[in-house]
Amino acid sequence: MANILDVSTDDNLQYQFFPVSSGSVQFKIRAPNDAHIALTMGPQESDPMYEVFIGGWGNTKSVIRRNRTKPEKVEIETPYILNPGEFRGFWVRWDGGVVSAGREGEAIPFISWADPEPFPVNFVGVCTGWGATGTWKIEDGAEFNTPDKLEYKFGPVAAGSLELEYRGPHNCHICLTPAPGEVDPMYEIILGGWENSQSVIRHCRQKPDKVTVPTPGIMNPNEFKKFLIEWRCGRLTVRDGRSGAVLMEWMDPSPFPVTHFGVRSAYGARGNWRISHFNRGGAQPLAPSAPQASALYSAPPGYPGPGAGYPGAGGGYPGVAPVSGGAGVWVDATSGQVPPGAVVGGQDCSGEPIYVARARHEGALIPGKLCSSHGCAYVPWGGKENAKNEYQVLIGGPSNWVPTNGSNIPPGAFPGGESEDGEPLFVGRVRHEGSLTTGKVQQSHGVCYISFGGQELGFPDYEVLVA
Repeated sequence: MANILDVSTDDNLQYQFFPVSSGSVQFKIRAPNDAHIALTMGPQESDPMYEVFIGGWGNTKSVIRRNRTKPEKVEIETPYILNPGEFRGFWVRWDGGVVSAGREGEAIPFISWADPEPFPVNFVGVCTGWGATGTWKIEDGAEFNTPDKLEYKFGPVAAGSLELEYRGPHNCHICLTPAPGEVDPMYEIILGGWENSQSVIRHCRQKPDKVTVPTPGIMNPNEFKKFLIEWRCGRLTVRDGRSGAVLMEWMDPSPFPVTHFGVRSAYGARGNWRISHFNRGGAQPLAPSAPQASALYSAPPGYPGPGAGYPGAGGGYPGVAPVSGGAGVWVDATSGQVPPGAVVGGQDCSGEPIYVARARHEGALIPGKLCSSHGCAYVPWGGKENAKNEYQVLIGGPSNWVPTNGSNIPPGAFPGGESEDGEPLFVGRVRHEGSLTTGKVQQSHGVCYISFGGQELGFPDYEVLVA
């Protein structure tokens, strides 16, 4: 049975992205009009990009667009194809450059277009707009097979975990790589190898194995077995997907960024797989330490609330004062670009520099982090790590970080943005799981928030950037 992700999209034309490992996605959508689907290489809006608009123009027609530019590649009349009162099922496929969409239960697409210059699709995004909100049910974890062949099938990963189910007699092989191919560095996990007698973790396809454990009978040719693989700052963990018990674990002293996974079966085994990207379940996920909404917090005693005035502001929250006088400027950038002179605020657990960045999200201007290899900036908000393809980077600014805690903001703290309520946000950073990560300090909450591992995490002890 497929894994279902329930998604709600607002009337704001902002895509929510999810990884895909096959050439299609199936979904149900309940909306009055304008169900938009994006197909991209990365988890953000960036060229090259396909867009399929279903029920656009007041639920009268559907189109396929490339790179967010007109004219449309194809346009057809589809009156009343969507319905605000019931779910309608659709599929979108991409194969050999042919992009097509059809209705659930129908093999013939109602719209298609052949791209003469196709590109690999790794992510799908969904959104609604033009007066419409939407409720989606997106299917994930479609079953596929691997032959008795030492050749990996690759797909993208969006976070530090992968949930999978395998049905086969033995030799369930999974690799984690920085590219969609067998390249070094890479991790390999062999479950039920050596005639279903033991399992190992291997690094860069070299022996001796980093971890070897006896696992007699771990695989079954007649039953799907579930596993959860997690990697964070070099710690690679393999868990039983049902009990959560750790089967194997290894710490890599020189971790690398994992962007893809591969699966295969061999040595006399054929395998059936279900790969789940959405991580809707899994064993013992790390709970976010940040609130789902700022209303869960009340201001500390003696701290003025919104509209009560901010020190030096002259009454009321002042918004974000221009950064001038040699204190640094904010420069627009996109897609992982790092402008010359960018302020280094920390270091990722892989050793890559983290730059001080900020981006707009949900009516706020939020300080966060930029790690160039990820191709985007991240800002913490609403308990989540929010990826932003368009952002600003601090150039030539201060580099004086002062330790503090709670709501104790030192004099001269560098203003980096403002909340959706108009409260000033400062630039802070914390050490977490081998990284030094920049984020936002919200004085009324008494913590520094960072984006990490897909979540917004709050820390009462932190450093703040002072001009």
